[in-house]
Formats: sequence, structure tokens, C-alpha cells
Amino acid sequence: MEIRPFGVEMWMNEFETRCELNLAETCVDSITLGELLDMAGRRESLLDELLPMRLGYGDIEGSPRLRDAIASLYAKQARQNVLVCHGTIGANALVHQALVSRGDHVIAVVPTYQQHYSIPESIGAEVELLHLKPEQNYLPDLTALEAMLRPTTRLIAINNPNNPTGALMDRAMLEAVAALARKVGAWILCDEVYRGTDQAGDGYSASMADLYEKGISTAGMSKAYSLAGLRLGWIVAPRDVLEAAMIHRDYNTISVGRIDDTLAALALEHRDKILARAHRITRDNLAILSKWMAGEKRMRWVKPKSGTTALLTYDLPMSSRDFCLRLLEEEGVMLCPGSAFDLEGTVRMGYACGTEVLEQGLKRMSRFLARKANR
Repeated sequence: MEIRPFGVEMWMNEFETRCELNLAETCVDSITLGELLDMAGRRESLLDELLPMRLGYGDIEGSPRLRDAIASLYAKQARQNVLVCHGTIGANALVHQALVSRGDHVIAVVPTYQQHYSIPESIGAEVELLHLKPEQNYLPDLTALEAMLRPTTRLIAINNPNNPTGALMDRAMLEAVAALARKVGAWILCDEVYRGTDQAGDGYSASMADLYEKGISTAGMSKAYSLAGLRLGWIVAPRDVLEAAMIHRDYNTISVGRIDDTLAALALEHRDKILARAHRITRDNLAILSKWMAGEKRMRWVKPKSGTTALLTYDLPMSSRDFCLRLLEEEGVMLCPGSAFDLEGTVRMGYACGTEVLEQGLKRMSRFLARKANR
């Protein structure tokens, strides 16, 4: 199988341990195990639960406790509609492998996480890209989507909230996408890993799994829940999709770790405290970033409505990779080049880090931009 190198992940792997200020990170500032236990009120008692645990495989689909906790994040889902996976990245891969075959027609929005077009391409599907544009606030053009649909369209891959733009499709738009997919019987895979980070309300946008009978939602513990180190995600879908995914999962991960399963369940059972922290960080930090953007004439954007990332367009005569490399070398600040998303002339910034890190990073970016503008 041939597959394109994963641009974003290659960049992150190469540089995230070599920077001083990481503004490329996409997770809400990670919490420690101690912080999780304090939020759950279990600092003194968790070992009583863990010490008797036999470290076998456990429940292959995920423990009933965890699957019930995940199902509670949705309006219409139950335990049997949940499959626990090795991160959202594992969940996405399993859905593509289970549903897409050589010769299938797949539509994917871009920019998005590269899995959603490179994996079906590697399988031999015909992948058609629906480009999200800043003049449309990085929301899909439904007329263009309808024109792409064919009787043979197998899957539509979307990402809501969107990475890297922070755009957010509301319930009405998601229902409109579902109505179009229904005309040709296509599945919709909605990568919802940033769900829970909306800038308004309780942070939760509508989920495609709740809106469409052939809707599939994937998510995980890394972004809104600040627990990327658990490497735990899930698929929420009709049972036949999960059974097809399990056939593929038997060949790679089998199951997740039992301790990870327990900690994820504990976190979701006490998610009110975790999400309150996440909302405070993402909303306060986006306000700081908005103020900074208003003062930087060489930068423009469509302000995010959700997620943890923003796509910034810059006005300097250099490639996005050169921009990011020079910023890293000269100021110690790490961003992600737009070239990793096939969007030259842009950079992705993660703004859900610690507030002091963001403020210091923005000061150094201003210094960098002023130097480059004066040359």
C-alpha cells in the first residue's frame, strides 16, 4: 500500500520537542494525572480500584462503564453504538478501512486532517476534494457538494469543528449535508475530535451520529478533555459499521489498555470540571489572540468559532515552511506551516496552551513580523 507522508504529523514529530514555545499544539493544555484525580475526588482512592485489576485485555470493545460514559455525550446513542479505539486517529482509520473500497467515490472537505483523503486514496478510492474558502467562512458550499454527488458516492468525510480553521457547522448545516447524502445513500464520517470546545454555550455542537441514520462520529480524549496521553478515542455509529470496523481492528490494536479505559471513564464521568477548565482556556486565549490579530497588519484570518486552532494568512514573501522554520530558529516559537494542509501562504496556530505561553509567543511573533516587514 502506498500512502502520502502525513504532513502535519511529520512536522510535529520533527520539531515539537525542539521548540521553546509551542503554538502548534492542538490539545487544550494537558492536565496531569494528579489534576484528573483531584477533579474526580479520587486522589486517595483510585489505587484501591487499580491494584486488584488483572492486566489482561479486558473488554475488547471497551468497558461497559466507558462506553456508557461516551454514549452520554450524544443525544440518541447507547452502549451498543460505541466502539473504543486507539485515539481518534485510530477511529478514523478504522472507519475508512471498513467502509471504503477500491474504486469507490469519496468526497472530503479540505483543509482537514489528512487521514480523510490520504487513507481512501491509498485504498484506491476516487477522492474528490471540496475546498473550504475564507470568503465562505471556511464552511462547505452545499451547492458545490451537491454537484459532486454521484449514485456511487460511498462516503463524505467532514470535520466539525474544523481543523485547522476553527470553523463550525451548526445543526442546520449538518442536517443539510445529511439531506444531500441521503439522496445517494452515502455514509457521512464526521471527525468531531474538537467537539466540546465551542466558544458559546456548553461547548457542544450537534453530532452527525445523532442527525443522520448513516452518520458516523469519531472523537477522543485528546483535545477538549486534555488527555492525549491516554491515546483513547471512539467511533459512534450504527452497529453494522462497528462490526465491520472490529474486523480491521483485530489486525492492529485489538483493544485499548485497561488503565487508559478506566481513566477515560473517570474523566468523562467528571467532564463538567474538565470542560469548565477547557472553556476558560480556549475562550480567554481566543480573546487574547483576537486582540493581537487586530494589531498585526500583515496577518488576517477568519476568527474561529470552536476548536483550539486558527488558520492565519500572512503577507510576507516566503513559503509557509520557511516562515515557520525562521520563526522557530529566531524566536523559539513553533507554528505549523500551511503547506502541511496544502495551503501555502498560511500557518496554523494552536491557542489552547497555557495563557502565559500564548502571550509570550505572540510577543515574539510580533517581533519576528516587524523584522521581516522592514527588510
